[in-house]
Amino acid sequence: MQAAANPSQSQFTANPALTASLAVTVIAAATLAGAWFFQLVLDILPCPLCLEQRYAYYLAVPLGALVALAAAKDAPRPLLLAGLAVLALATLGNAGLGAYHSGVEWHFFQGPTDCTGPVGNLGSAGSLLERLDTVKVIRCDEVQWRFLGLSLAGYNVLISLLMAAIAAWGAVKTARRA
Repeated sequence: MQAAANPSQSQFTANPALTASLAVTVIAAATLAGAWFFQLVLDILPCPLCLEQRYAYYLAVPLGALVALAAAKDAPRPLLLAGLAVLALATLGNAGLGAYHSGVEWHFFQGPTDCTGPVGNLGSAGSLLERLDTVKVIRCDEVQWRFLGLSLAGYNVLISLLMAAIAAWGAVKTARRA
């Protein structure tokens, strides 16, 4: 009876692929907005590993929206399962990258060599010192911000695991639907 009173709510509960893909899309978009806020407003610049961790979010937003649209239009179940599986795998892989980055920050692992700063065209010898003064190296092994003991890489692990769990839940529930 309540489903008849609110048909949009019944679609979310009756369509786990739609619910999961929308949730992943919203979480990914909010996380990207937060990353850009930290970068542009708070001037906490990303290191190369931070930028690589954004790739999964750049994939999750449009893919999640496409899967949600497909689920709302009653697309074939294999297509929905494939989309949710890609979301789950991409975000799970991103959690692994975030865990590696956290390990670099805690000095459990050595970071990649590109975290020591770019070496590009330094120009003439006269402008070399001027260019070196303007280079700002963002190191992967130095934490710029922590909250409750976790860095942004640590929060990326938690957010990515949450998105992977939501996508996996949606896939399992969609596979079991009659």
